[in-house]
Amino acid sequence: MGNISRKKFFRTVGTIVAGGAITGVSAVVASKSLNKDGPAAASGERPEADAFVSPYKPTVVFTAQGGIDAFEHHDGRLYVAGAGLLTVMDDYGKTLSRLAIAPESVRDIAVDAEGIYLLRQASIAVYSHEGRPLREWEACSSLSDYCSFALAEDFVFVTDRDNNNICQYTRGGDFVRFIDSPNRFIIPSPTFGITYANGKLYCSNSGRHQVEIYSLKGEYLGKFGAAGSGQGYFCGCCNPVYLAATPTGEIITSEKGIPRISCYAADGSFRSMLLDGKMQGEGGTAADRVKIAGAKLFTAGADRVRVYEYDPQLASSGACSGCGVDCRLRNA
Repeated sequence: MGNISRKKFFRTVGTIVAGGAITGVSAVVASKSLNKDGPAAASGERPEADAFVSPYKPTVVFTAQGGIDAFEHHDGRLYVAGAGLLTVMDDYGKTLSRLAIAPESVRDIAVDAEGIYLLRQASIAVYSHEGRPLREWEACSSLSDYCSFALAEDFVFVTDRDNNNICQYTRGGDFVRFIDSPNRFIIPSPTFGITYANGKLYCSNSGRHQVEIYSLKGEYLGKFGAAGSGQGYFCGCCNPVYLAATPTGEIITSEKGIPRISCYAADGSFRSMLLDGKMQGEGGTAADRVKIAGAKLFTAGADRVRVYEYDPQLASSGACSGCGVDCRLRNA
């Protein structure tokens, strides 16, 4: 490993502006197997259901000013970044505050009690919830293409497409280690998602149509997933694109090509598809970013946030009907 780069760089930062306007208005009514590497999908594709019924019903859709480069949900608030603007909204699209940020595209957002973490192509910046810059640092590799990151205990884990690895930092920005896949990460496009749940890291190896599992010390713990177009499989050249986790540790995946959002157990066994492309409403082949908060599921496309709510009646007759797990989605 070479010396860690700490080049200084300038960011233009505005101030938080309280507001009460709606950013956009448009209400809508609306098998398990294990191998030596760890959990993996069973062989042979699962047949598609005759008529997919989502356990979620759409409740609200609203647009975000400047489009959506990344978004996060934390403590009852949505954080949406796009076109040099970070907007904080409630779950119905009402603007609570805005922060002017550098126009460089934000790749991902993470939020905790301390502040707001913004990931860019080769840097990470941290702001207080009031919009005050706290710290920032550059990528530890001279050539990096950061895609996604996850906050886990005292660390920040970042996926790097150019170097095909995960980079681990302390919350203060000190480099800890590189994490390489024993299977080799293959990332044909910027589809390198990562999330934290169950004390572990779940990372997309999208070119292999798999999700890999690591400890916080970088130890490889296993993988799940296989290529295929049926439910419980990852289709196309590079899926899954985005990963998220429920409060009780289920792993949520979002795919492109055949857009769909699915739920997996912590061990990688397929639970059910939650949303298909038709329900996501964009009409294209792109993957939506996804977040789970209690009984609500949030997706973000080009410039729209869609909010769905878990419906027990739909779940009992649809995608979740055969699931016997007492999950948080069902009881939130």
